Amino acid sequence: MADRNAQIRASLNAKLIESGEREQMKQLLRQRLMEHGWRDQMKAYCKEIVKQKGLENITVDELVQEITPKGRALVPDTIKKEMLTRLRQYLSQHEEL
Repeated sequence: MADRNAQIRASLNAKLIESGEREQMKQLLRQRLMEHGWRDQMKAYCKEIVKQKGLENITVDELVQEITPKGRALVPDTIKKEMLTRLRQYLSQHEEL
């Protein structure tokens, strides 16, 4: 079952890339996140972490690992729903997946 899900995801991702839809969805996501101030919130959070730990005491990988959960949690539900709806529309138009 896990193999089947991985296979479906890989196929979907390939089709999204091939059709250009993936790039369009990424652009839309960036735009919506900026409209909702997500980027500014994350920038401030990064500065706060670096200030707490010290620039010399944290790597980029450590920073990314620390901010990722908060970054995901801060994405507004409206944006998540919009992206999911768009993905479902794409799937319904490309039923061969």
